[in-house]
Amino acid sequence: MKKIRAAIVGYGNIGHYTLQALEAAPDFEIAGIVRRKGAENCPEELKKYAVVKDIKELNDVQVAILATPTRSVETYAKEILALGINTVDSFDIHTQIVDLRRSLDKVAKEHGTVSIISAGWDPGSDSIVRTLMQALAPKGITYTNFGPGMSMGHTVAVKAIEGVKKALSMTIPTGTGIHRRMVYVELEEGYEFDKVAAAIKADPYFASDETHVNLVPSVDDVIDMGHGVNLTRKGVSGTTQNQLFEFNMRINNPALTAQVLVGVARATMHRAPGCYTMIEVPVIDLLPGDKEEIIRHLV
Repeated sequence: MKKIRAAIVGYGNIGHYTLQALEAAPDFEIAGIVRRKGAENCPEELKKYAVVKDIKELNDVQVAILATPTRSVETYAKEILALGINTVDSFDIHTQIVDLRRSLDKVAKEHGTVSIISAGWDPGSDSIVRTLMQALAPKGITYTNFGPGMSMGHTVAVKAIEGVKKALSMTIPTGTGIHRRMVYVELEEGYEFDKVAAAIKADPYFASDETHVNLVPSVDDVIDMGHGVNLTRKGVSGTTQNQLFEFNMRINNPALTAQVLVGVARATMHRAPGCYTMIEVPVIDLLPGDKEEIIRHLV
């Protein structure tokens, strides 16, 4: 089996778990890791790999897995797609996904590359479940209830606020798709809590939700990467009322995000040039191995 050569761009929580998922995958080899510091202060688990500051320093990369903050995804993806390398990411601002798809689709088609965006678990694998539920009951309402648990995207957004030293954003479901955001922060010296809290609440990640910001002596004492989701749809199949579907999971957030990213990195090898979301990708393409064997086992 000729293995897919993948690079990890960024090495925070998601990058760390992406490395583990790639190491466990039978059809990948790791071309290297791109970090802002390069090989400086390199974690022990990276010492057997090429660790660089720029993806151009790596050889024969076929797909780049972007384990970067959401707000830097578009910049990184455009640069890497233009190099002839496929990209995948876990961009998670739902209201901006269509615009990102249009933007990256143009670049990907110009350079003969593939990008699959918003490939975490929500948006991402949950998007596939929501799509299936709607196909099964075309009329109805779907509720997505997250948590309780740590939101990676929201936590990164808080950390980017001036004056925040460390942060944790917890998502608490209140029912029918409505959520409360519980934010815990440590502050840098010289910053006023009220001003920092106001800046957090004004950020687009939090502006539409009930948000409570709490000052704590140690974020490390309250952090937990567990998360979960409950998807429920009540609707109509044909003309038959009262169809009810429910999907639940309890997860380690960055580990699941990383596993999804590896699956869609595999799927980029089967797509024509352009940009896609996960609901546009056949789910069988997320799996390694012979397609007929997969069909025999799963259908």
